[in-house]
Amino acid sequence: MEWKLFADLAEIAGDRTVGVDAAPGDTVGDALDALLDAHPALRDRVLDDGAVADHINVLRNGRSVRHDEGLETPLEAGDELALFPPVSGGSLDR
Repeated sequence: MEWKLFADLAEIAGDRTVGVDAAPGDTVGDALDALLDAHPALRDRVLDDGAVADHINVLRNGRSVRHDEGLETPLEAGDELALFPPVSGGSLDR
């Protein structure tokens, strides 16, 4: 299974796409644990008191897992997983 990482999460992990040891039947939480075990530097950025920080979006097939079963959402073959930190930027023309 692969995670797609965006913004500073990709920088911390050293790549935008990271493979983890997770398979159909595992949960999104299992895949996230595998990611954080493989890239422990992500842990402080993604977790807050042991839970996914409110500002981090965990997506399965482009949909927030908060709309499904959270980290208990089961994985299926071909799923696409992604982590998005909050993104801001742009400029104001004055």
